[in-house]
Amino acid sequence: MKNNTAYINKVKAHILSHLNSFQHSATIYEASKYSIEAGGKGLRPLLLFTALDALGTDLDQGISAASAIEMIHTYSLIHDDLPAMDNDELRRGKPTNHIVFGEAAAILAGDNLLNESFNVIAKDQSLSAEVRIELVETISDAAGQSGMISGQMLDIEAEMKTASLDELETIHTFKTGALIKAPVTAACIIAGADEDIQSELERFSEVIGVLFQIKDDILDLEGNPELTGKNTGSDEKKGKVTYVSELGIDGAKQALRIKEEEAYSILNKLDDSIAVSGLREIVQMFAQRDQ
Repeated sequence: MKNNTAYINKVKAHILSHLNSFQHSATIYEASKYSIEAGGKGLRPLLLFTALDALGTDLDQGISAASAIEMIHTYSLIHDDLPAMDNDELRRGKPTNHIVFGEAAAILAGDNLLNESFNVIAKDQSLSAEVRIELVETISDAAGQSGMISGQMLDIEAEMKTASLDELETIHTFKTGALIKAPVTAACIIAGADEDIQSELERFSEVIGVLFQIKDDILDLEGNPELTGKNTGSDEKKGKVTYVSELGIDGAKQALRIKEEEAYSILNKLDDSIAVSGLREIVQMFAQRDQ
C-alpha cells in the first residue's frame, strides 16, 4: 500500500491543475486551493487506489474519480465548519476556510469544489463514457440526499437527543460511510469487478465507514489536538449524538473492535479472489489512527 500513498499527491496536483486551468475569480481559486492543500490525510483516495490495486487495475485510471471524491469531501468540511453548521475555527491544524476568506467566499469555494468534482470525471478521456456516467451516478448518490447530505441533516436533528445504536449507525452510514463506500464502488466500476466481489467489497466499505466514525468519536474525546488538527470535546459541547455519548468510551472502543473484526472477516472470505493485503492495512489504519 505504500506505493499507493504517492497517488494522494497526484490527486491534489490533478485537482489544482483542473481548477487553475480556467479560473475567473482569484478569490474562489485561492479559497478552494487553501482547503485542498490544508494537509488532509487523503484516506478516501487512498482507499480507492488500494481497492484498484486489490483488483489488479492500473492506479492511473482512478485519478479523476479519486480527485472528485476528495473535492467533495473537502467541500463538505468547508461547509461543516461554517457558523450555521458546526461553527469551527480550526481544521487540519489551520484556521477554517471562512475564518481566512469570509463566509461568502467559503460557501462559494465549497460549491465550486462540489460542481467541479463532476467536471473532473467528465473530462477524463481515458475512461469510457459508460464508466464516467456510472462514476458520476455513484459519487453523486453518495454525496447527495441518498447519502452524505441526509446523514448530515439527521445528525443535526439528533443534537441534544439520545439515539439507539441502530439510529446512530444509520446517521453515520449516510453522513460518513457513504463517502467511504463510494471510493470502493468507484474502483469496482473502473476495474469491471465481478458482481459478487463488488458486493463483498461494498459490504466491507460499509463496515469500515462505521468503524471510521466510531474512531472519530473516540478521538474527539481522547485525541491530541496537535495531531488531529482540531479541538477536542467539540461533540459534547454541541450536544452531538456519538458512539461515546451513547455507549461511553469503553463501549465505543468495544464497538470499534467488533467492526474491525467484521471487516477482517469479510476480507478473509475474499482472500482467494483478490489481493486483500492492502485493504487489511486500511482497516488497521482506520482503527489505530491518531488523527
